[in-house]
Amino acid sequence: MIFPGNASPRGRHAGAYDPSTSLTRRTVRFFLVLVLMIALAWPFVEPFLLQTEHTTLTAADLPASIGQLRIVYASDIHKGGIFGDKRVASLVSHINACNADIVLFGGDYAVDIDGAIEFFQTMPRIHSRYGVYAVLGNHDRTVPESKLTTLRSAMQNAGVMPLINAVTQVRIGMSSITIVGIDDADNGRPDMKGVASQVRAEDYVIFLSHNPKVIPDALKLQDMNGREGWFDLGLFGHTHGGQVAFLGAFLKNDGVPDEYTQGWFRQNRAHMLVSRGVGTSGLPVRLFCMPQIHLITVNTAK
Repeated sequence: MIFPGNASPRGRHAGAYDPSTSLTRRTVRFFLVLVLMIALAWPFVEPFLLQTEHTTLTAADLPASIGQLRIVYASDIHKGGIFGDKRVASLVSHINACNADIVLFGGDYAVDIDGAIEFFQTMPRIHSRYGVYAVLGNHDRTVPESKLTTLRSAMQNAGVMPLINAVTQVRIGMSSITIVGIDDADNGRPDMKGVASQVRAEDYVIFLSHNPKVIPDALKLQDMNGREGWFDLGLFGHTHGGQVAFLGAFLKNDGVPDEYTQGWFRQNRAHMLVSRGVGTSGLPVRLFCMPQIHLITVNTAK
């Protein structure tokens, strides 16, 4: 006797193998494993994805005869480990492709002063119409102090002018701009007040400092005419933008105010940039914080 409740379609039995269901489960598992592998690998891939950020600014102090100034800025290269000679050559190619009027470096070229010396001794030539200028970072100002002279020479031989508490006038046609650089705020002897007092109110001034923690004090200083807001463009590095999103705020102990971790700011009429940098420090990883150089186009205010 067959009871109605026990009836089943011909050829189908409870618990029978269903190939379509098994295939679906295998596919889901495959994609979950693939997503997990990508998530684990991505922080090690991101450091290689160098971006060029394009920014356009207007400046009242930029002489009308100059009209437009193309600036390339790069910071925190940290040569060593996975950042070898080939990546340095690739970085220089990126910089040269920008067709810059001026190239500026923000410090931390390697892991110590010996590495910084080697960086400039082997770096391919950088092309710029009006020169290459650079400050030093905390990794470039390691002991012994006696090697600072060797580092300066290596930079100059590479066509790079070191700016260590220095002010330089860059002649462009019939006019000029001023570039100011200070020593590293942690391991050096910065003299921000001394350089600020050497610039004039009418100058277009670019201020270079590796560490952005100097910004609050810099904004309080005055030029030789007693005017605050003594610089027009401030360029900084050091933070790597946090390097690892979500964790950067918990790992930072650099004394940099949170508002100056990365990006552009406008205070006391000055445009200021804290770059995410090119290389990495500590573990060779980045997460949602891609490496970058900057092409900054400054136009004269009309």
